[in-house]
Order: sequence, then structure tokens, then C-alpha cells
Amino acid sequence: MVQYKVTVFTGDRLNSTTLNNVYIKLVGTDGESDRKWLMGLKGASSFVRGAVSKFKVSCSTSLGKLLLIELDKQSLPLFPEDDWFCAKVEVKSPEGDIYNFPIYRWIADSKVHRFKDGKALRVFEDNHHLGRYSRQQEIQQREEDYRWDAYAEGIPHSLKAQNPIFLPSEVQFSFTKTTEFLYTASTGLTELKLKGLDNCKEKWDNIDSINRVFCCKKTDISEYAQEHWKEDAFFGYQFLNGVNPILIQCCTTLPSNFPVTDDMVFPRSRCSLADEMKKGNIFLCDYKLLDGVKANTINGKKQYLMAPLVLLHKSPDNKLMPIAIQLKQTPSDDNPIFLPTDSEYDWLIAKIFVRSADFNHHQLNAHLLRTHLLAEVFAVSLLRNVPMVHPLYKLLKLHTRYTLQINFLARRLLISEIGAFTQFAASGGEGMFTILKRSVSSMTYSSLCMPDDIAERGLEAVPNFYYRDDGLKVWDIIHRFVQGMLGYYYKSDSEVQQDSELQKWILDIFEHGFFSQAETGIPQTFTCVTELVKFVTMVIFTCSAQHAAVNSGQYDYGGWMPNTPISLQLPPPTTKGTTSGATMLATFPDVNVTVQGMATMWLLSKQSSDFVPLGQYPEEHFIEEIPRKILKDFQMELEDLSLVIKARNKRLEVPYTYMDPAELENSVAI
Repeated sequence: MVQYKVTVFTGDRLNSTTLNNVYIKLVGTDGESDRKWLMGLKGASSFVRGAVSKFKVSCSTSLGKLLLIELDKQSLPLFPEDDWFCAKVEVKSPEGDIYNFPIYRWIADSKVHRFKDGKALRVFEDNHHLGRYSRQQEIQQREEDYRWDAYAEGIPHSLKAQNPIFLPSEVQFSFTKTTEFLYTASTGLTELKLKGLDNCKEKWDNIDSINRVFCCKKTDISEYAQEHWKEDAFFGYQFLNGVNPILIQCCTTLPSNFPVTDDMVFPRSRCSLADEMKKGNIFLCDYKLLDGVKANTINGKKQYLMAPLVLLHKSPDNKLMPIAIQLKQTPSDDNPIFLPTDSEYDWLIAKIFVRSADFNHHQLNAHLLRTHLLAEVFAVSLLRNVPMVHPLYKLLKLHTRYTLQINFLARRLLISEIGAFTQFAASGGEGMFTILKRSVSSMTYSSLCMPDDIAERGLEAVPNFYYRDDGLKVWDIIHRFVQGMLGYYYKSDSEVQQDSELQKWILDIFEHGFFSQAETGIPQTFTCVTELVKFVTMVIFTCSAQHAAVNSGQYDYGGWMPNTPISLQLPPPTTKGTTSGATMLATFPDVNVTVQGMATMWLLSKQSSDFVPLGQYPEEHFIEEIPRKILKDFQMELEDLSLVIKARNKRLEVPYTYMDPAELENSVAI
């Protein structure tokens, strides 16, 4: 007889404990053990939260090289079946070899679950019959658990699910996350001291009334926004470092539908637009995605959503200053070009319409589509096509954490017929899906890859662009990490080409996320390691850094409503000289629309206590020495960058924290 020493690690999560009987079977190249009841000296406490329990499994002869283990649990007659979160199993063979089996999953039923040794093997290396069978069975089960669904025509596909409680346990919120999210969602108005105002359908009577509401909950940046929202420099700054930094581009030729002249923007100056464009000092923000979109009706009143064009100039002191605003795409006599030299309220109301357009453009394009919906496509394809032992699964699993459930809740609470965005945003309802479809059509692979995107928009040299500065450094660190990890497992381009699981993953993304549109530039297959590394870098960056950049500052810049109105209820002026402070107040959204917007942005900016920052992998999926060293180097680089960013922010009037690695969540989890 020979003995195998088995150590079982129960996870340290709330409710990880099981009181059911747990069984194990060891499967090797030369045979398999009997199914063994894991009953040790600890008795019923063997599988309580955080327990590390040791057992022995006897076999008549050596099983050879261990390939996999089978785990199952069975309830006792007087005890109900419960959920057990098993972290990992370690097995020491009679020959002294150590085998690690990463689990990190809830086992909620009495079925047999198979787990392979943690050394990541691709399918073309895995030639043992039992290994192939186990892998194939796992994928078949995943295809059953994770089915594609079409929430609405023309937008990326999502996970088919009727209710969060029916999601597979491995992708559900933790108890902590569930409790905190539901608490924040249900008490947001109370926490912001806005309860009672959510049903007030009156207009704001003065700025002081808005201020009294806003004073209930401030952040340092939201307070700064309140003090500086009227200023041109702060208006321009937000295109670079606010929550929608992906729209601005260097302008080398004026659009034909934006007839700005030198006399308009450089009166009594030697400057000319042509010269300043040649110097790279002119920038454009074009909201053409919003053109002709049917605006919402809120509180029985028609709302207004413009599709502005904004021209900005880099001043000699390196500030980005707006110099011209046209609020509709088609030039006409009743669509004036507003200028800083206009009356105070003409210019201010023009900027307010731009900021409202920016909110709607940001929420649907930069935020919902380009982070949440894409992250879900990446996650569902991974879970459907890639087994747990695969290096890609190990690399990306934690970058999918909570994404499927948060997106389900977003569809239910925000963009459904009764959702907050549908009810209270200018683009809610029919307009929302028009914008989403247009955004999908305009989305390209290069626009999702930060170095390519910055270059295409001509923004390499614009000063004080902290989103770019920090983001490119984060991108480079992620790229080196992915290059090291995948380079360890893939020694040649042919290995990438032969990996059928990898190829199925990207094909599903191409079909369900980008509707098989080759012109997007999204690869349909991977032909080389370099191509794979870039794509996986983009996936990790999108799910962590990019999402943080467009999500975390929502309350900072939107908590003070006049800086970011989610809707406007008067049309823009068609002639100059007709506006006033009263016009501005009448244009702002009603009281209930304002407070619902504040509560929603507060919820979406709220980080949970079980937040996992970028670079942290609490689940030990990588067991080989070299990948563990690469991971450690990755974490150290991120820590160093965090220190650099914090030091820089101390010198800034408005700190930019959204790309600080210490503040970046690993996944789209809020």
C-alpha cells in the first residue's frame, strides 16, 4: 500500500463552511484511487471557513503522475445541502512530488467536480485521454451555464440570466458585496440627505437652493467643480482629465459644418486658426453621435439633447481654453456659434449644453459600451470556451470578478423601462439605443488600445493630460506583465495558432461583441504571440484602468449638477443676447431629476470594501516559479507608479487619481 497526503484549504470567505460529507478521488496516469470520504481528526470542523485540513488516501500501488482530482459533497440526512467554497487542494505523492489543484469555486451541489493539476497546459499539449475528457466535460458544462443573450438589437451580447440568484455561484457577488451594494442603492437618497426631493417635480428657483442640496455630500473635487464650473479653464480641463477623456482630438482641419473664422476666435490678434492648427494648438470635440437623437420626456416635459462641436485652443500658459461652440451639427442662422466674447449667459448656457451632451455621450459610449458591455463579452467568452487550467483563464479570471452580476443589475436598475437612466437622462429610452448602436458602429480595436488611440487623436504632446500620462504607464506595465506570462506558456507562434480554446475565445468575442465586422480591426483569430499579448493587454486595461478612468470620478464631476446636467428642459438659444440667469435656471433639470442623477452617480462611484486592486491575485492560480516571479514584478511596478502619481498629485490644484494603481479595481465591479 502507498499513501497520498491530501491537504484541503477551505476559503476565507463569508459562508464558506460546509457541514456536508466531502469525498475525493485521485486520478493519475497509471490508475485512480477509490472515492475517499475525507473524515479527519477535526470532524465536522474540517471544512469550516479558513480551515486547512489534512487527510490520507491509501492506494494499492502508485497512480503515476497525478492528472486530476474529483471532489463531491453529500448532505447528511438531518442536515441540508450547503455551499462550500474550496480554495485549493494540495496532494503529496508517495514519491515526494507535490501537486497543486487550484479550485477557488463554490461547490453548491452533490455532483462530481473535476479539477486538474495547476500547471497550465494548452489543449494541444494535453494528450492523455482522461485529461481530454475532463477538459471537454468542463467546457460542455460551461457552455450550458453561460449562454449568450441579445438584450437589444445592435449592442454587444450579454449573459442569458433571469435573476442574479440564478447566476453560476462562481460569478455572483460575495455576501459583503451584495449587502453593501443593496444598502447603497436603497439608501442613496437618504445618505445624501435628499429623501423627499426625489418626487419634487419643480424647477430650481435659484443657485443657492442647488447648493443647499449639494452641501449634503461633497468630495474635494466636487467642491472644486462647484467653485469653478463657470470658468473656461475648468471647462477645458475636463475634456482631458474628467470622466470622458476619449473624445477630444487634435484639430488639423476645421470640419466643413463648423464655419469658425479667425475674426471670431482671434479678434485683434496676430494669431490665425491655420497657424495654430499647424502648431498643434487647436483641439476639437465633436458630439456627432448625438445628432438627431430623440430626447426623452421627463415629468411630462420634452427634454433637449444637442450634438455640439467645441473648438479649444492651447493657451501660452498651457491651459486648454474653449474658443467656439456650435450646439447643432448643421450650420444655420438659428444655430449661432457661441464665443467667449458673447454675453455671460449666452456663453455659459452654451457650455451647459455641452456638459449635458458630454454626460450622455460619456455614460452610453465611454462608460456603458466601452467598459461594461465589452467586459461582459470578454468574460462570457472566457467562461464558455476556456477551462480553468488554461493560462488565459488564470490570467483573466479575476478581471471578470462581479462583472456579470453588476451588468445584470445595470440592465435592471439603470437602462430598463423603469431604470433611473431611462427615466431621468436626456438620452433615456429610445435615444439610448440609437446612441449605443451608433457607438458600436464607430468602435475600433485601435480606439480600445490606449497607445494607438492617443496617437490617432494626435494628443501625444498636449500638456497636463494626466489620463494619458498615467494611463500609458499603466498600459506599459500591464503589457510587460502579459508578455512575460504568455511568453512563458507560448514558446512559438504555432503554439498560439494550434490552441483551439484560445481561438474559440477570440472568435466568440469577434462575433458577439463586434458582430463579425472585420473593419473594426478586432482579430478573428490569433496568429502570433505578439498579437495575443496586445489583445490580452487591452482586455485587462479595459476591465481595470479604463473603467476606473470613466467611472470613479462620476460624482466628483457630476455631483454639482450645473457642471454636469443629466438633462435639460429648454431648447438652446437660437439668437444671441436673449439669455439670463432665469433662462439658465429654467433650462436646468427639475429637482427630482437632479437628485436622482446625484444618487445614481454616488452609487456608481462607491467602492466596495472587498475591492481588489489591479495586480492583486488573491486566488493562487499560478503555481510555477517563473510566473509567480513575473506576478511579483508586476505588483512592484504598480506600487512604484502609485507612489509617483501620489507625489505628483500633491503639487496639483486638481489631483488626478483615477489611474493610480492603488485605486484601480481589477475588474468592472461597480
